[in-house]
Amino acid sequence: MSLKKQKRREAISALVLEQGAATVGSLAEQLNVSMQTIRRDVDVLCEGDMLHRLHGRIELSKEFLNTPFDQRTDTNPLGKQAIGEAAARLIPDGTTLFFSIGSTPLSVANALRRRKNLTVITNNLNVAMALSDELSNRIIIPEGELRLPDRDILGSDVLEFFGRYRAEFAVFGVAGVDLDGSLLEFHSAEARVREKIHANALKSLLVVDQSKFGRQAPALSGNISEIDTIIMDRRPGPAFTKLLDPIENRLVIAEGEVK
Repeated sequence: MSLKKQKRREAISALVLEQGAATVGSLAEQLNVSMQTIRRDVDVLCEGDMLHRLHGRIELSKEFLNTPFDQRTDTNPLGKQAIGEAAARLIPDGTTLFFSIGSTPLSVANALRRRKNLTVITNNLNVAMALSDELSNRIIIPEGELRLPDRDILGSDVLEFFGRYRAEFAVFGVAGVDLDGSLLEFHSAEARVREKIHANALKSLLVVDQSKFGRQAPALSGNISEIDTIIMDRRPGPAFTKLLDPIENRLVIAEGEVK
């Protein structure tokens, strides 16, 4: 396969990944190629599990679609509360923190409401609002368009925004963790931002409930072996024993810690 064809198919996958779906006509227009060329590319791409064709559109398969933020917040609330409180115990007053988007990082922010003099750098408006009641805190958010209904900000400007800061802790979740430890996101923009805040923090805290282990998402973003501390509500099933046993000293199991 030629490099040009490979790059075009990667671009098609990226566009559908960002939008959830796209018509053949819109892809042809954006990539400046014929409808026939796009149809051939789509035929090949739909041979995999991630994409499928429906009535002149190419769509992400259901298992690769993210669920709405409010629905994710209502999922496993006790487990996420336990994760949040366990993470908060590691974070003292006066700390500078990166926070990623997502419902589990929001649980950490909720558990930090009693902390003072925090500097919070985030593109997650839910986190910013959760920690804004404490007047000694400093909240820094990027410019850009608010993505609804998740109430977060993404884009190239956000990546540059996080590149201007350093923090003591980076608190982030992921969409999924594969059997080999790969960290997965639904959008490439989310993956790049997570990588940036990880790189610019002294200590990384992955907050993840056990349902994310084995969950698939299309954008690759590092490996769990690279994380300093992994905080989960409880251990996932035996399929992940071989992955987690070597990093046992970096795991915090929060189940039963809700007060």
